[in-house]
Amino acid sequence: MPPAAPAPGPGELSARDRALLALERRSWAGPGAKERAIREELGIAPVRYYQLLNALIDDARALREDPVTVNRLRRVRDARRGRR
Repeated sequence: MPPAAPAPGPGELSARDRALLALERRSWAGPGAKERAIREELGIAPVRYYQLLNALIDDARALREDPVTVNRLRRVRDARRGRR
């Protein structure tokens, strides 16, 4: 059994949060590839992934960690909300 990841320090993202951002930075070859990676690499359902990701992009720590990805995701989310 691999050793547990160290707990994040104050003001730091958890390993899971970093993994969410890393997965979101990647590009995807075809339909279903991202969902398959979510299940295989993170061990969670895609619905849960998007719930966690949506909360994460409102976190100031995530913005400090990866401003390009977080700002892109915020723009996409705001555009979708604007169409509703």
